[in-house]
Amino acid sequence: ALPVLEANLAMLRRYRADEDSILTTQGNLASCLVELERYDEALVLNREIYARMVAKFGMHERTIGVSCNLITCLNNLELWGESESLLERVLPVARRTLGADHHLTLILGHQMSNALQNRPMRTRKDVLEAETILQDVVQRRLRVFGRAHPETPRVERALSNVRNMLAHTRGA
Repeated sequence: ALPVLEANLAMLRRYRADEDSILTTQGNLASCLVELERYDEALVLNREIYARMVAKFGMHERTIGVSCNLITCLNNLELWGESESLLERVLPVARRTLGADHHLTLILGHQMSNALQNRPMRTRKDVLEAETILQDVVQRRLRVFGRAHPETPRVERALSNVRNMLAHTRGA
């Protein structure tokens, strides 16, 4: 798929396609790179896409979706500080504009929890905040999407892992 996406992007650029088509193809290419675990390359592309989306649309729903992809790359590369900084800007906007139950807002909440619990200088307070965020995300996912949605068990496992982390730090 990667060579096809690269060829498609080259063709779009050569024939001066509209920016939306190019951004969409770049996003597909970045997603493919993530699936191939080529996170550094995906990060460069996602940063470019995010910057162009913010410039073109502001913090629109599409831009928030692109921010999720960028944050995923940052988390995969363990760039927790940068991830958390971006999340602190995007998550309140997502809650305000899309609502707390929107799937992108829930993804961002899960990602904020990841950033809090995985950063190198985390405190017990950070892990407690991560647990609180995940509890909210799990409750909303169950209510809005149900247990059968593929993200619901993933977030439930994440909550269980945070609770285990807390139990181990309590005993230490």
